[in-house]
Amino acid sequence: MAKQPRIEVTPGSGNVFTDLGFSEPEEELAKAQLASLIGRVIKRRRLTQAAAASLMGVDQPKVSALLNGRITNFSSERLMRLLTALGRDIDIIVRRSSGRRLEGRIRVMEEARP
Repeated sequence: MAKQPRIEVTPGSGNVFTDLGFSEPEEELAKAQLASLIGRVIKRRRLTQAAAASLMGVDQPKVSALLNGRITNFSSERLMRLLTALGRDIDIIVRRSSGRRLEGRIRVMEEARP
């Protein structure tokens, strides 16, 4: 039996944008999470891209870009405005970093549905 080649595995950091060397990985991850939430809201509400675009005040190609992960032209603030246009409340909570981390982090979490 032929010997299998050794595959080297590097553990990830938990943030793919850090692993890929982005300059602002926390911001990029937050944007991706916000875009994902927008996609879930659109799916749950069974909205077409055109209907979602109308509700959010953007054109359909922008919705398509968002749903396909092309978010470089969207700021976090803009993504939050799109979520509020879809009827979602956004709460921003600032607190001291926990544990031994010297730097804070940005997290986007969806409230559990009842």
